[in-house]
Amino acid sequence: MTTEEIDLKSLMLASLEGNAASHHALLSRLSGRLRAYYRGKLARIGRGTAEAEDLVQEAILAIHLKRHTYDPAEPLTPWVHAIARYKLIDFLRRTRASLANVPIDEADAIAGHDDNVDAESTLDIGRLMERLPKNMRCSIEAVKLDGLSIAEAAARCRISESGVKMSIHRGLKTLAAMIARETKA
Repeated sequence: MTTEEIDLKSLMLASLEGNAASHHALLSRLSGRLRAYYRGKLARIGRGTAEAEDLVQEAILAIHLKRHTYDPAEPLTPWVHAIARYKLIDFLRRTRASLANVPIDEADAIAGHDDNVDAESTLDIGRLMERLPKNMRCSIEAVKLDGLSIAEAAARCRISESGVKMSIHRGLKTLAAMIARETKA
């Protein structure tokens, strides 16, 4: 077990015991690792850093909401990477990117771990989503939860496509801030 794994696991265990400072430190450290992971994966298929940042926020939210499913007897990083992979697969589906767009050496890793495990708690996410402004909530629900395209979400939410993109980006950041505030309390 590496020093990094030991440090992250100890933060997770303290977080599970209610230590808000450890939870915040864990999410902060994982954000950096996830950012590098997503930027690398998305760069290989011609995607940008804004999409990587959205995926980081989604993964951090899923880690927060599903932290109770972590088995302390197991290493932490494989659990985190599983969530990260699921979020990447969901992203590829939502954006209608196919495995043909993924380099051949990455295709097995992405396809091999797709078991449709839901990484969000409906009750927690619903409660947080209710606190978002209407356009943010509608945009996130349409694109991130219902799998609509940006154009379809714009029609549903009655805002421009750029408004949908901006609402999603700001909404995910707002959700992450809400989670951070709740864990500090």
